[in-house]
Amino acid sequence: MKKIIYYVASSIDGFISGENDDVSGFSYDGEAIKKYLEELQAFNHVLMGRKTYEFGYQFGVKPGEPSPTYAHMSQYILSNNLEFEDKHEQVKVIPLDVEQVQRLKQEAETDIYLCGGGQLAGWLLSNELLDEVKIKLNPVIIGSGTKLFEGIKKNYGLTLLGDEKYEDGMKILHYSIVY
Repeated sequence: MKKIIYYVASSIDGFISGENDDVSGFSYDGEAIKKYLEELQAFNHVLMGRKTYEFGYQFGVKPGEPSPTYAHMSQYILSNNLEFEDKHEQVKVIPLDVEQVQRLKQEAETDIYLCGGGQLAGWLLSNELLDEVKIKLNPVIIGSGTKLFEGIKKNYGLTLLGDEKYEDGMKILHYSIVY
């Protein structure tokens, strides 16, 4: 069974975006970002929620079309209410359902990249479907917005798998989740 890996930018106070989905405080260049983009090439699948998929509209993604950022990946959108008139074969909408996600993990030929979505990450964590977290820790404090994990009700232990520091103040922290 393949793993779901949440690889996400975060502020040091635990936000993946500010108010109104503002991500302007995050770094988009440098060695940490270069490494992140290189590591994305190992994934054949990206998983995201409806809000994250629709966030791409402001960057040119058309409804039902794949995100060009993940052009080499099959793109799975977890949603119980998202529908498209026309949908590209690379884009698949699956219901927010534990069995559907377990099936995806069993059928995937590579690990699955979880793209953004604090609410979806919280749901996956709460249902013990999330396997690893890789945080691109940005040297910024945002104060409010979307948390790294939304809606979780208990504590989870983590095992540190890697910790890389970059000259611009960025870090990439890699953890496995202990259930």
